[in-house]
Amino acid sequence: MVSLSRGRVLIIAGSDSGGGAGIQADIKTVTCLGGFATTAVTALTAQNTKGVFGIHPVPESFVRDQIAVVMEDIGADCIKIGMLATTGIIRAVSQALDDFAADVPVVLDPVMYAKGGHALLEPDAVQAMKEMLIPKSFLITPNLPEAGALVGQDILDESSMVHAMDALRELGSSAVLLKGGHLDGDLLVDLLIHADGVDRFQGERMFTRHTHGTGCTLASAVATGLAQGLSPLASVTRARDYVRVAIETAPGFGHGHGPLNHNHTLQVHRAAH
Repeated sequence: MVSLSRGRVLIIAGSDSGGGAGIQADIKTVTCLGGFATTAVTALTAQNTKGVFGIHPVPESFVRDQIAVVMEDIGADCIKIGMLATTGIIRAVSQALDDFAADVPVVLDPVMYAKGGHALLEPDAVQAMKEMLIPKSFLITPNLPEAGALVGQDILDESSMVHAMDALRELGSSAVLLKGGHLDGDLLVDLLIHADGVDRFQGERMFTRHTHGTGCTLASAVATGLAQGLSPLASVTRARDYVRVAIETAPGFGHGHGPLNHNHTLQVHRAAH
């Protein structure tokens, strides 16, 4: 049962000027699932559906300031973390969580690359993420390349996904959603390991170029569910359904990896009236 009195999600992530991913996708997702989004911007990007053309990290002290003033006034029921860019920003966010949000569950999407392959995290920052943020996270949502970088092994099929789950859990988060979108074949598998066990999700691959921001959107949808009082399993189930429809009804914008239709829930609501 979704709680209407909860649902505050503080999003700590980078900006996507093209609107399909990053903090723009996060805000749309939280809003369209009935939550309330606040933000701490970690980096600005010059970006569209064709790629990332520039990254400008936000000063570390200002990232901390954004988190501090939001938490001291509005608060949060869940925190979603996306693009962090540098080791210094990771350190600033880690300290801010300790100082202002120690009891708030964190959903960490360990963003390392944009859809087109552009690096969004400095190579030496991966270790900092493992040491400073993953142990403070309630749930992490890596895709296969990100998970491979975190545990130092190639993850190429479902068998290696299962094998990697224990290593990912040992990094310190309470739960792991390992996304299988990079698997070969028409059937894709996601695995969720949490306090109640392991859940397997299977779906058919959708052959479309309009998948920009799927990782950001999924993690924010999960965070919204947790903020509203849903269980990890219920949050992930609703989030996967939300992303699937958002891909199926994508608006077709841009000439590269196009954005999703985040507001399909609002369109359904309008149609009902």
